[in-house]
Amino acid sequence: MTFFIALFILLMQFVWKYIDDLVGKGLEWYIIVKLMFYALSTFVPLALPLAILLSSLMTFGNLGEHYELVTMKAAGISLSRVMRPLIIVSIFISAFAFYFSNVVLPMVNLKFFSILWDVRAKKLAFNLKEGVFYPGIEGFVIRIGKKEKDGNTIRDVMVYDHTKHLGNISLTTAEWGKMELSPDKKFLVFRLFNGTNYEERVDLRNNEISRPFQRTDFSEQYQMFDLSAFQLTRTDESLFKKNYEMQNISQLSNSIDSIRTQLATDRKSYELGFMNNFQFYTKTGKSKQRVNPVAKFNPSIIYNFKAENRNNILETALNAAKSARENLGNTKESIYTKSKLIFKHQIVYHKKFAFSIACFLLFFIGAPLGAIIRKGGLGMPAVISTLFFILFWVISFAGEKYAAEGVVPPWQGIWFSSAVLMPIGIFLTIKASNDASLFDLDAWTNYIKKLFKVRERRL
Repeated sequence: MTFFIALFILLMQFVWKYIDDLVGKGLEWYIIVKLMFYALSTFVPLALPLAILLSSLMTFGNLGEHYELVTMKAAGISLSRVMRPLIIVSIFISAFAFYFSNVVLPMVNLKFFSILWDVRAKKLAFNLKEGVFYPGIEGFVIRIGKKEKDGNTIRDVMVYDHTKHLGNISLTTAEWGKMELSPDKKFLVFRLFNGTNYEERVDLRNNEISRPFQRTDFSEQYQMFDLSAFQLTRTDESLFKKNYEMQNISQLSNSIDSIRTQLATDRKSYELGFMNNFQFYTKTGKSKQRVNPVAKFNPSIIYNFKAENRNNILETALNAAKSARENLGNTKESIYTKSKLIFKHQIVYHKKFAFSIACFLLFFIGAPLGAIIRKGGLGMPAVISTLFFILFWVISFAGEKYAAEGVVPPWQGIWFSSAVLMPIGIFLTIKASNDASLFDLDAWTNYIKKLFKVRERRL
């Protein structure tokens, strides 16, 4: 139940985020259903840890609230033995989480992002409004004065033709007309009556001086508009397959090795090119010695040349330095981009393992915490589990951002949240096994009073 509640909340967040890309485009219902289904599947890595935390807290909170844990302990059954069956269940859930993250999630991401890409690229549905200039059809601006109740008859029509990209040089007006779709729904057909075509003839000689103008009256005229941009066209999914979010562990390892090899090749190629292009020879007796200009260069060498040649030499050297600086900047940007791409591949690689481990660790936070607070239902457990999950999510998000920028190694950024959760889970499990009253106000009050009494005795 908690799993589907979490999925529903995350789905609502997705809907609000992409509401502008979905509304008003005339999408078929099955496209929206497929998009929602794939979106739900991508939310599993977030919903499953939250569901385990909340459900385990509710379960042991209910047992504690109804004194069933007290009864078990009185019968000689320890908390660890009570938790043992659910620990086994958590192990199976963690194994399923790893399988889902490694096998199912890459395929779901491929389907989801390909459909989302096509939906966001689709134009808004064709919709002509009375008295409004409509620029939705590429190359045309259409205005209608009035639309009859049948939805097809239009009056006071104006059509600006911008297909030549020369401004408002072509205008068609008509008293009334009929608006219909072609049988394949790829074209909009206007059947106009009692109208006039106005056109500035910019294709004639000396048109800038004579400004030729053409006017043609018609009793009936057909005009077609291409509506292909308003239809949802599916992009080939193979174009997205090389993205790191669409790969499993084996594919990620191969991609990381390939990028590292390419990065090493680029570094070596630039180093060799730099050393070969920016070397000079100095005479030592009868032999020539190759000298590194970075290590040995004396600016006063310019005075060894004639005065009339110095400006050309300096200009040549300046151009060579600018070219070297630009080449260095481009190479640096390329290396930085490929390094970040490696970091992103490594982040996804480690997240597949960290996702399943987080499900296991959050159980050891929720179960003992429920046994301590002894509150069931969706009240207090939901608040506490939300706070812990926000802590887990913020640490994970911050670690991922630092890892993506290369501030910390990817394995540290991804596993830092688990490193924080583990001691918390161990601490809560120990306290719950010893029946500690962590949330008992009287116990904390007595403890503080004891501390003050000890301090007074020492003084």
